[in-house]
Amino acid sequence: MAFVPLVPIGDPINKLVDERTVAEQRAKLGTLEDRLRARRREVEGGWGPSYVERVHKKGKLTARERLARLQDPGTRTFEVGTFVNYGEVFPGDQKSPAAGVVTAFTRIEGRWVMVIANDNTVASGAWWPRTPEKIQRAQMMALRLRIPTVYLVDCSGLFLPEQSKAFPGARGAGHIFKMNSLLSAHGVPQIAGVFGDCIAGGGYMPMISDRVYMTEQAYMVIAGAALIKGAKSQKITSLDIGGPEVHVHQSGCADVRVPDDETLLACIRRDIARLPSSGADFYRGDLATIDPRFAAAELGGLLPADHREAYDANQVLARLVDQSLFWEVMPEVGEEMICGVGRIGGLYAGFVINRQGLVGDPEHPGRQRPAGILYRGGIAKISAFSRACNDDGIPLIWLQDISGFDIGLEAEAHGLLDYGSSLIYTNSTNTTPMFTVLLRKASGAGYYAMSGLPYDPVVQLSTSLARLSVMEGRTLAIAAFNTKLDDNFQILATDPSERAKIEAGMRETEARIESDMDPFVSARQLDTDEIVELGELRDYLSALVEMTYQNTGYRRVKNPRIWSMHDLRELVGGRR
Repeated sequence: MAFVPLVPIGDPINKLVDERTVAEQRAKLGTLEDRLRARRREVEGGWGPSYVERVHKKGKLTARERLARLQDPGTRTFEVGTFVNYGEVFPGDQKSPAAGVVTAFTRIEGRWVMVIANDNTVASGAWWPRTPEKIQRAQMMALRLRIPTVYLVDCSGLFLPEQSKAFPGARGAGHIFKMNSLLSAHGVPQIAGVFGDCIAGGGYMPMISDRVYMTEQAYMVIAGAALIKGAKSQKITSLDIGGPEVHVHQSGCADVRVPDDETLLACIRRDIARLPSSGADFYRGDLATIDPRFAAAELGGLLPADHREAYDANQVLARLVDQSLFWEVMPEVGEEMICGVGRIGGLYAGFVINRQGLVGDPEHPGRQRPAGILYRGGIAKISAFSRACNDDGIPLIWLQDISGFDIGLEAEAHGLLDYGSSLIYTNSTNTTPMFTVLLRKASGAGYYAMSGLPYDPVVQLSTSLARLSVMEGRTLAIAAFNTKLDDNFQILATDPSERAKIEAGMRETEARIESDMDPFVSARQLDTDEIVELGELRDYLSALVEMTYQNTGYRRVKNPRIWSMHDLRELVGGRR
């Protein structure tokens, strides 16, 4: 039973798609990914070179410079929430790139860490609308993965002109401190470095951390000097009120006083090195990361930009898993879904992906039906597989390209509502880490059922091709104007002006819905965690899977001899 029957999958790209089609698809994707890269650079620039210069004149580093010095040499960070607030304009014609805070998975001393760093080039690291939610989302990722959390604090408090959008509510700024508490309660190490302004809520954020460092320029205060001067007519500086002299030597609110940014970052690296090392190598055994036989970069030539065009989902898996080796579980049922196990970065993970094109119809032998839709057999299969991954402690990756559930008289008679409820219950109660990728379509209840963001995957990634919506723009326009249409969806009105009004309304609705499907809209609203290039998807997933194996003891990771999946294979008549 210990044998995991991984078999080669996939084909060379020249056997799948002709050169012209590959070039056309790469060109369409290239336009979208050029936009992605340009917007990343824009966000990374903060408020621009003049604000970077202001930070440097104070003898300080920017948030991204601090992050670069923290990470292990030769490694990359995996940022999440890059495009929160992208395109939003706030009072005073001001923007808040990345909501004024950098949140990123970073490798420090060989261990994956969540770093939360106020961007001191954007309103001195102030908290804008959605900044608290972004910080809390990063804290939740760290909690779910049990990885250390590092706060690089340089925060002037709330952006007061918009305080009503960041202060109150269930996910207002104060919820950050509850997340601090939950991380502490679950034994997740937290380290805070205070580099400068740390006012009001910014002053509370480091407090529950296990270790708090302060530079000579740093201060932590409930109210800054300007406010105290106005309220009490006292002429005093913020450093006098809450600098390291006060908090390291008198109040005990901080532990260590250091001269500058570089020293503080070195101290954080030293502390991370003192933590238990990663368990990933233990779970890899003697295996190492082995690239797929077919390069991940080929995904750009395989996935059509037009969501109505089909592709072979097995070829996607072949460009994600190590050596392009995969064990498909229960292939005999639910042909519209592929689920199974592969290694990524040398570590086992479960995968679920929608087939595209046409598949057989078990209810009507000899007939075919569209894939990319959830039918009874597929729902039951992926629900059982999801439970097995949870039982076996294997991280689970959902690769969505789904139009939704089957509909109609037969679908209701087959009890799809019940089967869907079982899948939703499973995904809602799983404790094994799950990750979701929106490859192209993510529509309707299918998006929910395949562990969309409302069902709490640890991280949800979107490609530049992703389209997240209840339904397509044209379909939604027809539904919205249904009372004005006949059974063939033709406009009932005969008056020319009334017809023109309805036609214009339908066009406007369709255009608005199509615009709302842009992944940058989802990313701006925190409805997806990050937009990634197709060619970097394997690297993101490999890092995330390694994080799930880093911290041992908080969940049961079974050895393959006692996997539930072996039982599933036998129960459906599978053989080695």
